[in-house]
Formats: sequence, structure tokens, C-alpha cells
Amino acid sequence: MKISDFMDLGMLQKIQDQFSDATGLAAIATDAEGNYITKGSNFTDFCMKYTRASAEGAKRCVKCDTECTGTYFCHAGLMDFGTDIVVEGEKVGSIIGGQVLPVEPDEEKFRAIAKELSINPDEYISALKKVPIRSEKSIRAAAGMLGDVINKMVNLEYMKYCNSKRLEIFDEELETATQTVDVINKKTKELESIASKQNILALNASIESARAGVAGAGFAVVAKQMGELAGISAGIHKEISDAAKQIKDSVEKMNQKNNQE
Repeated sequence: MKISDFMDLGMLQKIQDQFSDATGLAAIATDAEGNYITKGSNFTDFCMKYTRASAEGAKRCVKCDTECTGTYFCHAGLMDFGTDIVVEGEKVGSIIGGQVLPVEPDEEKFRAIAKELSINPDEYISALKKVPIRSEKSIRAAAGMLGDVINKMVNLEYMKYCNSKRLEIFDEELETATQTVDVINKKTKELESIASKQNILALNASIESARAGVAGAGFAVVAKQMGELAGISAGIHKEISDAAKQIKDSVEKMNQKNNQE
């Protein structure tokens, strides 16, 4: 199951952007395989231009992205978060981000990290000073809120998608039922015509048997039975016709109710 199958990713991007603008935290959404499905919001140069741009830094970042969940400290000392997006018990993606500091940074510690990652320490510290600082409590609260909002929105869109599919099937079945009723009506009219002809033949046979006198007695019995069968057939045809009309009326009422909703 892919989020893009049932949801406009533009909606996801909008919520993500608004979250980042309000909190200062970075955010981005991925699919179940970890591929990005939105554009990064509020990503910092510290993370993107320097940490992830170095070979060793990128390797450590990917490890954090794939193995860490909840709100945690990344390898570079910033606070990040990762929350699964789950629909009907199946993980369909994640919302990850953070890239913020919970306290004023220890520059010497980050200079040491820069050397480990083969990054110019002065440039790294310059980028570090632009990283937002938020309390750990507010970071955890914001990350939890985003995870809840995204999960509720994605599940709502999935429900809407499923309901729309059900309505499509309902419409198709209504159309099939309507066509079937039309066929029944057509065939019933043909049967009514045959029954009418049977009745005429029975009447003609009775007249001819009367003319034949005693010799036509046996034929008269057959003619009478033909007439009785024609009468029974006509009654059955009427019952079928009435039932077909009831079905058609019910289908039309369901169709009207569906269109109103």
C-alpha cells in the first residue's frame, strides 16, 4: 500500500510546511521503503550542507533515519524524531525530522565531530549557530503532535478513498441491475405475446373441434388444455413483470439516495 495511491501528497506537504514554520523543526515524509515523498521543510545547512554531505556523516545519518524511532539525539548531537505512519496495522511511511538543539551547544564538542566527519570546523560551527534551539520538552511535544496529526489525516484520506471505491462498485452494480431488469421486461413482453397467440390458437382449435362434431371431441380436450395453459402463462408473465417493476423502482430509489449523498 502506498500513500500516494489514496492521498494527495500536496496535503501532506502543506501540513508538514505549516508544522515547520510554527515550531522551527525540520520535517520530511517517506514511504515504507524510506524514499522521500515530500520536500524537506526547514532543513538546516548544518545537517544537509555539511553533516549529510560528508561520506561518513551521510552513513551515520542513514543509520539514525532507519533505526531510530520516537524523539532521540542523532549522532551529530541534535534532536531528531521519527514516527511511523500506519494504516490498518500496516506501516505505509514515516514522518521524520528535528534538526534542533535542546540546549546551547558545546562548540568544542562539535569541532571534534567536524574532524571525525572531515568537515571544516569553522564552517561547521558557523552553520551550527543557525540551528534553532528549543527545550527538550517542547521538541518531544511537537514531534508527538505532528505524528498524531499526520496519522489521523492519512487514515482519514484512506477511509475516504475506500468509501469512494465502494460507491463506484455500488454505481456499477446499480447499472447492471437496471440493465438486467430491462432485459427481463423485454423477455416478459415476448412471453406475453406468445401466451396471447396460444390463447388465439386454443380458441381456433375449439371452434374447429366443434365443427368436427364427435370426431373432434379429443381435439377439443387438447384445445381446452391449451387455453388453460395460456391463461396460466399470462398470469405468471404478469407476476414476473410486476416483480421486475418493483426491482426497477427499488434500484431507482437507491440511485436517487446515492446521488443525494
